[in-house]
Amino acid sequence: MPSPEPVTAALVVIGDEILSGRTKDVNIGTTADYCTELGIELREVRVVSDVEDEIIAAVNAVRARYTYVFTTGGIGPTHDDITADAVAKAFGVALPINAEARAMMEERWKQSGTEVNEARLRMARIPVGASLIANSVSAAPGFRIGNVHVMAGVPKIMQAMLEAIRPTLRGGDRIKSITLRCRVGEGTIGGPLGQIQQEFPDVKMGSYPQMGQSFVMTELVLRSADELRLAEAAARVREMVAEAHRAAGLSPEVEAY
Repeated sequence: MPSPEPVTAALVVIGDEILSGRTKDVNIGTTADYCTELGIELREVRVVSDVEDEIIAAVNAVRARYTYVFTTGGIGPTHDDITADAVAKAFGVALPINAEARAMMEERWKQSGTEVNEARLRMARIPVGASLIANSVSAAPGFRIGNVHVMAGVPKIMQAMLEAIRPTLRGGDRIKSITLRCRVGEGTIGGPLGQIQQEFPDVKMGSYPQMGQSFVMTELVLRSADELRLAEAAARVREMVAEAHRAAGLSPEVEAY
């Protein structure tokens, strides 16, 4: 029986401050963890500047390829917050002030004594046909249009928005992983590992040298939604690592977690 189609996603991180290094992005890791938990394969991340045409091109490219698209950044009150404008143009729809979004924000502003001005109302502009993504932190919502979810760049707000959309997302098979610790370098086990990967094309295998230690250490990470195939592949890799240890005069024991 063929495996079901995987649920996939891409993340578009928007902002000159990310590309300049002024702001250190943490939303990529948060999104990756979130997708893994839901069984969604995060397959691509793009970082684009605050240039409308570039945002449009990026969003249109990934929304055609993946089940879900998430964007972060560029939905604030300033002139360079142009994500909503770009996404509306990508879908070919207008971008009016949304009455529900405005009411949500004005209620919060009333409580805090914040002035309602033109700049703040920019955050109430929502593409026609989009649904709102609740923001429990500061009230200014994100939005979903088609398969694109437009969220804030501020990590705390972005995390709140991810939780708000969780019930609307379709998850896939959860990816399981096994990590094996190898006491020889990548160059020693690269060939045999590649051969095992060919035997198990449905199990992703990666090798990661651990630097800064007083001895050589390579972590081998195997990932698959199929627990049986994962276990079979791990057994083959464990045998290979044990043999590499013996050849290097080391204990054949292989630590796994």
